Amino acid sequence: MQLTDSVGRNINYLRLSVTDRCNMRCFYCMPKEGVASKGHEAILSYEELQLIAETAVGMGIEKIRITGGEPLVRAGIVDFLARLSAIPGLRHLALTTNGLLLADMATELYQAGVQRLNVSLDSLNPETFSKITRGGDLTRVLDGLDAAEKAGFPPPKINCVIMRGVNDAEIMSFAEMTRLRGSSIRFIEYMPVVKDEGWQRYCISGEEILQRIAASYPLEQVDKGPFAGPSRDYRIPGAVGSIGIITAVSGHFCSECNRIRVTSTGQAKGCLFSDEKTDLVPFLRPSDRDKLAEVLRGIVSGKPERHGISCNSYEHKNFLMAQIGG
Repeated sequence: MQLTDSVGRNINYLRLSVTDRCNMRCFYCMPKEGVASKGHEAILSYEELQLIAETAVGMGIEKIRITGGEPLVRAGIVDFLARLSAIPGLRHLALTTNGLLLADMATELYQAGVQRLNVSLDSLNPETFSKITRGGDLTRVLDGLDAAEKAGFPPPKINCVIMRGVNDAEIMSFAEMTRLRGSSIRFIEYMPVVKDEGWQRYCISGEEILQRIAASYPLEQVDKGPFAGPSRDYRIPGAVGSIGIITAVSGHFCSECNRIRVTSTGQAKGCLFSDEKTDLVPFLRPSDRDKLAEVLRGIVSGKPERHGISCNSYEHKNFLMAQIGG
């Protein structure tokens, strides 16, 4: 079974947020004070999240990525992941984390059936890392990467948001990780989710990132796997790891987008930058699997053909990435 949207894209990927809480305060993701508490009843229960996942897989979703906020701060997350991994028809279960709790939880996550980890890591310099995250401990994240590989995971994919004047001087340091550690580094263009004054100063295009790396190393293009995301992937010859470029701003990959997302409060979206969202709670309380499937099909069929942001334009309403599921 395939889920196909109105322009013929095969939608087989669900990003499912389990919390808007986080133990970091990355300045491009949430305010210094964090997000306002919604109350326990506003956040979907694991049973409700499980129902969404089972319904989506029954319709043709093959990959689920668990996101947040920071998913590992939610109590009971490992047992929930184990239940997700057992859903018949689900072919790939991944999780995105900031890595702070990974050293203590990597083995449990692997045993629960998580197949791939993405770790958000925007700097290899302790001071810069602390500045971006407003106090995060880089050592704990690096220890988490080591623990994940010892637990049996393939080298975690590293998600790095590149911002001019903040961490762009580290592009080559991250590229070296693909040679020295076998890491898969994914450089992500800064996305203006909040229209702060002068936000354009942070924008640096994927093409410029590639040019900087290519000035030191030749790059060869890499074929993506069946569950790969929207990155364009390259490799330094001889390196085990790869370099990915995600150009959500300068070069839209909307024509290849294969995902929908559901927030921790049950708001479903066909596009991160669309202001359109659908509340799934009425079909979860009480549960109505048939109606839920009908609504999810409607979200797929109504998925926008493309979003409207660039480094010079901004059409969506402000939102916090942690509340949508980054």
